[in-house]
Amino acid sequence: QVELVESGGGLVQAGDSLNLSCTISGNLQYTFGMGWFRQSPGKEREYVASMFWLTNDTYYGDPAKGRFTLSRDDVEKTLKLQMNSLQINDTAIYYCAESRLTFYGNADEYHTWGQGTQVTVSS
Repeated sequence: QVELVESGGGLVQAGDSLNLSCTISGNLQYTFGMGWFRQSPGKEREYVASMFWLTNDTYYGDPAKGRFTLSRDDVEKTLKLQMNSLQINDTAIYYCAESRLTFYGNADEYHTWGQGTQVTVSS
């Protein structure tokens, strides 16, 4: 059983940065990928970034390319998403998720989710 708890969201201005954390607990023996997704009101869940857990290789969705960086800290047992140059359309609830099937961006193949952390970007 894997449990995920997100933190680090908040209200920032356009152009600011935020560093989201996903605290991970439980058995990761079968974990294939860990990722971040986001969802805005009235929109479908959107892929942000993910990591192949065995190699630390990272992959990014279009919203994240060139602005966000995904990393892991095995001492703190966290998955971090550094977000720079935030824009108003980055406003969303950001979710951390774990998959035993994939390390790419298909949300349907992620079966363990955190409760999410709200990121709000104002002008």
